[in-house]
Amino acid sequence: MRGTRTIAVAIATALFSVSCGGGGGVSSTTSPSTAGGGGTTPTIVTITITGQGGKLAFTPNPAAVTAGQTIVFKNNDTVAHHVMLDDGTVQTPDINPGATSAAVTIGANKTYHCTIHPGMVGGFNGNEAAAPPDCTYAYCGG
Repeated sequence: MRGTRTIAVAIATALFSVSCGGGGGVSSTTSPSTAGGGGTTPTIVTITITGQGGKLAFTPNPAAVTAGQTIVFKNNDTVAHHVMLDDGTVQTPDINPGATSAAVTIGANKTYHCTIHPGMVGGFNGNEAAAPPDCTYAYCGG
């Protein structure tokens, strides 16, 4: 019986980690909550996709996070975006306008970009990515 319950929890966790959430319901930073046993759960940091080009495409940019921090990307633009860490360790599915990505956990010092619009770049903890040198379309500005 215990093995069946463990498998069910693992499946539910896997489904949650690959799903794409709907819009709303996530504030820019959530407060820690007390977990059973007196500990606190980490905050979720929301990075907003603004639709402006280059480094201005994400807010905050760079974002302050800790190692193992959980983040989500909220798409406030009018087109879909697909965010990927530059080291390839994490990426979101396409995030439609108004939607929020599933929560992802990242290392503290990373940079990222939109795979659909490579000129959209961001980073964490002072790390800043640069747009590709040959970037010439609207999402490259900034």
